Amino acid sequence: MVKPTYYLYLLSAGLFCLLSFKGKFGSLLDEGPSPARTPAEELATFQLEPGLKIQLVASEPMVEDPVVFTFDENGRLWVVEMRGFMPDVDGNGEDKRVGRISVLEDTNGDGQMDVSKVYLDSLVMPRAIALVKGGALIVENGALWLTQDTNGDLKADTKTLVDAQYAANGLPEHAPNGLLRGMDNWFYSAKARLRYKLMDGKWLRDSTEFRGQWGISHDDKGRLYYNYNWSQLHADLVPPNYLSRNKNHKPTTGIDYGLTLDRRVYPIRPNPAVNRGYIPGTLDKDGHLKEFTAACSPLFYRGTALPKDYYGNVFVCEPAGNLVKRNIVEDKGLLIAARDPHPGTEFLASTDERFRPVHIATGPDGALYIADMYRGLIQHKAYVTPYLKEQTIARDLVKPINMGRIWRIVPENWKAQKVKKLSEASPSELVAELSSPDGWHRDMAQRLLIERNDTKIGSSLTNLAVKGPNQLGRFHALWTLDGLNLSNSTTLLELVNDPNALVSTTALRLLEPFAKANKTIRTKVGEQLVSRWEKAPIDQILQMTFTAGVLEQPVAQQLLANIVGRYGESALIRDAAMSSLQNQDFSFLQRLLKSPKWQTAEPPKEIFMEMLTTSIVRKRNPAELTALLALLDTHKETLGWQEKAILTSMSIAGSSSKLKPIKLTSTPSLLTQSSHKVDPSRLATLDAMFEWPGHIAAKSSVVKKSLLNDDEQKLFASGRQLYLNTCSGCHGTDGAGLARFAPPLIGSEWVVGDEKRLALILLHGMEGPIVINKRTYDAPDILPVMPSHSTMDDASITSILMYIRNEWGNNGGPIGKRTVGMTRITAQGRVIPWTAKELNKYMLDNQAASVK
Repeated sequence: MVKPTYYLYLLSAGLFCLLSFKGKFGSLLDEGPSPARTPAEELATFQLEPGLKIQLVASEPMVEDPVVFTFDENGRLWVVEMRGFMPDVDGNGEDKRVGRISVLEDTNGDGQMDVSKVYLDSLVMPRAIALVKGGALIVENGALWLTQDTNGDLKADTKTLVDAQYAANGLPEHAPNGLLRGMDNWFYSAKARLRYKLMDGKWLRDSTEFRGQWGISHDDKGRLYYNYNWSQLHADLVPPNYLSRNKNHKPTTGIDYGLTLDRRVYPIRPNPAVNRGYIPGTLDKDGHLKEFTAACSPLFYRGTALPKDYYGNVFVCEPAGNLVKRNIVEDKGLLIAARDPHPGTEFLASTDERFRPVHIATGPDGALYIADMYRGLIQHKAYVTPYLKEQTIARDLVKPINMGRIWRIVPENWKAQKVKKLSEASPSELVAELSSPDGWHRDMAQRLLIERNDTKIGSSLTNLAVKGPNQLGRFHALWTLDGLNLSNSTTLLELVNDPNALVSTTALRLLEPFAKANKTIRTKVGEQLVSRWEKAPIDQILQMTFTAGVLEQPVAQQLLANIVGRYGESALIRDAAMSSLQNQDFSFLQRLLKSPKWQTAEPPKEIFMEMLTTSIVRKRNPAELTALLALLDTHKETLGWQEKAILTSMSIAGSSSKLKPIKLTSTPSLLTQSSHKVDPSRLATLDAMFEWPGHIAAKSSVVKKSLLNDDEQKLFASGRQLYLNTCSGCHGTDGAGLARFAPPLIGSEWVVGDEKRLALILLHGMEGPIVINKRTYDAPDILPVMPSHSTMDDASITSILMYIRNEWGNNGGPIGKRTVGMTRITAQGRVIPWTAKELNKYMLDNQAASVK
């Protein structure tokens, strides 16, 4: 994410870039105005995949500045209109109450909206909506509100505050939004750490993981999809809040997983009016945007109007490039991957610079709908660079404002049909809709059944869950029963053995509250999992790993030891196991140390041993840490791999000088007797971690030559965990490199040298031969390409760099907190890996430019 402080850097460091751009692309900067077009004129500017057509659904003045919309049970379109966004190039007047929510309806069935009613107006920058019984949740003026239409006239009569802090950050591009009703009946948002649910007439607020920037969606399994302006597609591999259960473990995967490293976009017109257009590499030689800068509103398409090949695709908006990208999504074991089916050509693109797709949704007809904000300037005032301001004014892109269109994409031979009103559907009809081939209908039926709160429907739902012919219908039936508080432990126990993985894992997940509350059920669940895990497919294994967290400790540890022993090479399985070991980490470590299967050194076992130790250190229990130190005090001449893993993790996890020393009741002999077995720097760190009778920890005893301050030490420590799960598979847990995978990091000038150069390697990847300590590494000795890690956030990359620059004897020193973020921005447009020659030339050119 781009932060305001980055622009202070860009303003000072980017002048040379701007002048260079003017010299090279002067004709692009002088491109004439892009006048506003009528809807019919804009329609002629679209380039769409063959076999499809785009149709106008609504336009100004019926809809103005649409930023998000949703369909209700009767097929009406509820549109959030942010009419106060950037009234002029300086953003004056955005606090005026001119926003509104309109309800559009197609009364004659011709496919175009012909009636509009204002549900609620006088709003300040409204940004999100979710339909609920009798009205809608909306977000405006920074708060979450429940609005109700009490007399059925499609006008809000009441407006009740639900959460005054929902969007306390007032910047439109960086405040919570989305309000997606998940499969589990919670409402989730992008750019937020909160979720909401209606229970017993009250709105509950619960914490959850942070996700994305603008827009949020889910797939058929309920997995959440979102993105960031710089990274087009991320998703959760696991259900919400599982990986955060162990407060002493910070997961490194599973949530916010980047699905594609492909950042390339293919506009069909020049895009000079983008915020960082002056940075060389942002635009190609013809002035076309090269990579995402404003990715938003991903939609996992679950509709039936488009050809079957489109079902399960994810569409992503890029308003800065006037286009919508299509991604084919594939499950790869526990992971998800996405790819562009037609590199070089976008799903939808326009030659109209004012085409600004900002939201995508599926309608009740199964078609794909797009909100087009239709304006020249889409950057908020907090981020408008002088370059963009000049472009916007010179090319008449400020006005007009308060325009907007809603478009629909369908097959060429498609004809609009009157939408069935699900509000009039009987309970049995809604149960049938749970098995609809169309995701919109399944979701709506689940919502309506829960809102009606008709408990008589329980037997029909249970019958569908147990015997239904459609796995998605069974899946929705289970969550509908849960939403109605009608889940039955007996039925769920039976379904744990169901051959369908989606049904089985859902039943197991829904059993957890019953297992927590009832020992008999807890025992039955444990017996089932212990007996079944060896033959279970990997997605069931993952759920078993999570469910182990509610089992009796001996059973849970038996199950987890088996699973981690077999599937420990998976970072996701390791994190899932750690999440289920809250307050069991030390006893589990003791179990593994005694296990015959854990005596042979293997990288996944070393990593997991370190993860357990880090969790133990973070808990800061004196008795456990005393025992841990005793485990290291062996009579062997050299430490074994287990002791080395524990020692490494202890010294790194406990390196902070801000934490008070841990008081031990007895003297640890490991720290009081000279030992040639242990690295002195490791011992020094441990010595500063603890106090015991007769010993006061001295901060000065922490590695005296350390180049890192306390905050940097924290990044160093988190970097170790990220390194283990992200990098050690190729570079080794000890940084020595692995044959046929990757070169060493120890003493490498590429690691301890220029920090910006190192950041560029992680951001974009590297290919071809590389010279390290006068030795050339190339295929087949190493892999031909080091992949990009551009989907990782700036903080994670910074932590990894902080770690590898200062471990294994490296003394590269700290890396600036803003280095990665600034480097990401200034290297905008780089979409392929570097070669060593290219990267060195790039660094020399930039040094020369900075001197000038």
